[in-house]
Amino acid sequence: MQHDPKKFRNQFWLALALTIPTMVFSHSVQMLLGYQLEFSFSYLIPAAFGTLMFFTGGRVFLIAGLHELRAKKPGMMALISLALVVAFGYSLFITIVQLLGYTITGMDFWWELAALVTIMLLGHWIEMKSIASANASIGELALLMPDTADLIEGEQTRKVQVSELRVGDLVLVRAGAAIPADGVVVEGHSKVNEAMITGESAEVAKLAGDEVIAGTINSDSSGLGQGALTVRVGRIGEDTMLAGVLRLVRDAQASKSKTQILADRAAGWLFYVALGSALITAIVWISIGGQTPDFILERVVTVLVIACPHALGLAIPLVSAISVSQAAKSGLLIRSRLAFETAQNVDVVLFDKTGTLTTAERGFLDAKLAHSSSLSSVAELLSLAAGVERESEHPIGRAILAEAVRRNLEIPQVLDVRTIPGQGVTGILEATNLIVGGPIVLTGRNINIDVHDLVLADTANRSGNSVVYVVRESELLGLIEVGDSIRPTSKQAVFELQLQRKRVAILTGDAKGVAESVAAKLGITEIFAEVLPHQKAEIVSRLQADGSIVAMVGDGINDAPALAQADVGLAIGTGTSVAIESAGILLVSNDPMSVSKAITLSKRSVAKMTQNLWWAAGYNLIAIPLAAGVFLPLGLVLSPAVGAILMSLSTIAVAANAQLLRK
Repeated sequence: MQHDPKKFRNQFWLALALTIPTMVFSHSVQMLLGYQLEFSFSYLIPAAFGTLMFFTGGRVFLIAGLHELRAKKPGMMALISLALVVAFGYSLFITIVQLLGYTITGMDFWWELAALVTIMLLGHWIEMKSIASANASIGELALLMPDTADLIEGEQTRKVQVSELRVGDLVLVRAGAAIPADGVVVEGHSKVNEAMITGESAEVAKLAGDEVIAGTINSDSSGLGQGALTVRVGRIGEDTMLAGVLRLVRDAQASKSKTQILADRAAGWLFYVALGSALITAIVWISIGGQTPDFILERVVTVLVIACPHALGLAIPLVSAISVSQAAKSGLLIRSRLAFETAQNVDVVLFDKTGTLTTAERGFLDAKLAHSSSLSSVAELLSLAAGVERESEHPIGRAILAEAVRRNLEIPQVLDVRTIPGQGVTGILEATNLIVGGPIVLTGRNINIDVHDLVLADTANRSGNSVVYVVRESELLGLIEVGDSIRPTSKQAVFELQLQRKRVAILTGDAKGVAESVAAKLGITEIFAEVLPHQKAEIVSRLQADGSIVAMVGDGINDAPALAQADVGLAIGTGTSVAIESAGILLVSNDPMSVSKAITLSKRSVAKMTQNLWWAAGYNLIAIPLAAGVFLPLGLVLSPAVGAILMSLSTIAVAANAQLLRK
């Protein structure tokens, strides 16, 4: 029951129903409100309902408190249990004495006990409902997986349960359908909505050879793709990325940070503080004299009730649950809460180049018309080249096709497409011969190239990129530059970090010239190039020597030592398992912008934890003296029930503050 908000809700409504008659027939409430409702043995009604409340609604607190004491880790539940037991024992004694016909001046605490249990159940219902709400968005990920898939068998398709799929099977994913398993596209091209996994809102073009993720949607909203994708199943069940995301999120929510551990210790300390305060309260009032036993006991019970660290118990877990949930929505998976909390204080962000700031794939970089080209635009050049490369398996061909799809260009149907080994690809369009290939295409066909075009090609080659030429018959139409392309968001990511006053540097094993070329495009001035894997860790250590907090972002095995050495390691989601295991935060979306998101969310999360801790602790510093009767000369005195209300208001304030993380 401890983690089920529905059961706490049901217990609360039952407790409320029992509390109302308990209060209505309570003699002290009647005196307080100035009415009289008594008949023979009417004083037993509060006793009966109060006892029922003690053993029903109060049972969960009593059992949990007993577990805390047995584990020698007293905390919130032990305090609540102690307050309930004292109030119940004293009230039962008063009632039995009255039932035996003796006169006693003491007042029972039945209505206070009933109100305390009801308010505590309400507080726990709010707490569990808040945490369940924070976890709900993650649980919804599991619902993304479709129940059925279209299995391709020869020329036919058969609808099967996803659980029946095996690695190597071919499945047909129609437009609008969810992808049933992780795999690789073998035929067709379309656009896939991966926002639910990566946090990236833009649809991603998928061509033959591209990987797809289970649970993502083949949307093809542009209407330009073929719509349907044929996918070869690569991972199923618990091996899919979606299942891995769920595991990492649950592990992160179950793990405790330094702040959480501090809060747990504070709750334990507060038990002894409250117990000591209650004993001192009793001793002082007995020593002073002039007060009835029921007044003294009321002070003791109120101290125990108001000191319950309910807000303290909720302060960190709720923030943790919401921050993990919000991180996952943004494409961040927290593997180490310590690393996540440290991210707020990062001074230096080191980026690996290949696969992190760049795609590590042959991607489209630029296209230019030849000096004497008869074409009117670069779009026309790309359209013709994509038509020739439509069925190409070569990375350069796929890069050209992907760029044409991204630009929503009309791709012509080129006939008689053939691959010429070592040269390129040829095809026929409207009775003219089209060729897309390397420099040998020009020399082999004696095609003239202008000096202007030679300079463009030479500049690209010196940057480590490849140039392919588009030729129609014997005319050079244009040049397309292909290479390790910079991720679309890398420049903005660097700018965002620099706005936050972070030092941004490139740490790469690549050649210095290539690293400088990328750095210049991104606005990075600090470069560590031609660095071996063990040297990457040494550079991180060197930067840490002056007290700087260093974050490392990488994706490969060669980045693992640096990721482990850094104060905060962030691994690109498509990176190697070694890199991922060495990092504290996983960037599912492969988007460098996620680094800035991680730092911002870390700052907000830790700020909320700190605010909640101060609120919970500060509340007790003021409330305990008030409950003990220190301000009685000023006419300020609290009953146990009012103390319980204040304690619950503290819990509600903490919960509401944590919810602001969602904005």
